[in-house]
Amino acid sequence: MLTEIKVFAPASVANVAVGFDILGFALDKPGDEIIVRFRDEPGLVITKITGEGGKLPLEVEKNTAGFAAQRLLEHLGETHRGIEMEIHKKMPFGSGLGSSAASAVGGVMAVNELLGRPLEKIDLLPFAVLGEQIADGAYHADNVAPSLLGGIVLIRNNQELDVHRLHIPEGLFAAVLYPEVEVLTREARKILSKDVSLEKVIEQSGNLAGFVLGLYNGDLGLISRSLHDVIIEPQRAQLIPHFFDTKKAAVDAGALGCSISGAGPSIFALCSSKEVAQKVGKEMEKIYISAQINCQLFISKINEAGATNITTSATVQELSVG
Repeated sequence: MLTEIKVFAPASVANVAVGFDILGFALDKPGDEIIVRFRDEPGLVITKITGEGGKLPLEVEKNTAGFAAQRLLEHLGETHRGIEMEIHKKMPFGSGLGSSAASAVGGVMAVNELLGRPLEKIDLLPFAVLGEQIADGAYHADNVAPSLLGGIVLIRNNQELDVHRLHIPEGLFAAVLYPEVEVLTREARKILSKDVSLEKVIEQSGNLAGFVLGLYNGDLGLISRSLHDVIIEPQRAQLIPHFFDTKKAAVDAGALGCSISGAGPSIFALCSSKEVAQKVGKEMEKIYISAQINCQLFISKINEAGATNITTSATVQELSVG
């Protein structure tokens, strides 16, 4: 059994336009890295956090990765274990790309690996969801599930965590633009109306069904016709400057569809190939460069691996010395 483990947990795009709180997909990059190792004293402690500008707490019960890992240790009856954790944020903070979910996923995955993998990957999901819940106050798996399991994930029921990976057509890529403006998830949820017209529910249901069917049949035209959010996007678009200009630029450049990633401010566009995604991304980027708003562009295929153990003997030796 290794005494030190390093895990990568990827960013994710939640909602995917037509599946509020029930759809998400994983990206190849960016993501978070979590390192755990045994220590002599009992209990879990967080010893270091990097890349978040001092915004995240070291206290286990207030940290998404620590909270999730502690719930896992309780479930396993291993709270006496001495474990120290390092959290290395390698993705934008508050970006709408599942930053807190990636940390929670990385925390439970790393501890599970360190203990010799007592649980299967899917069985880690409830603990990771609990970890993310302390960040945004909601119990949902649309970021956590794809970050953990990879792929495009449908959550039939969040309370039951009835999750299912969907088929991914060959060549599907995403262009994701993160404009460096602040949109808080809690605030983005508060502005949503609880009343939705029957007409909008019918239209959104058709789009969701069409999107899923398009994935399974490899029907890019159906995917494109279905990627239209008529409920959430119209309410949240006001929080993201230049959103509609960016969406138009993406579609004009060949994107299958474009919408808000999670609560925003990141904007994603699904594309038929890497080449199209690169072209679309550059056109999206131009909007914010012209507006003198800093932004980051990520081009990624759909990550089918999810969270992964990236420990190597060289890594262990380097970390032990450092």
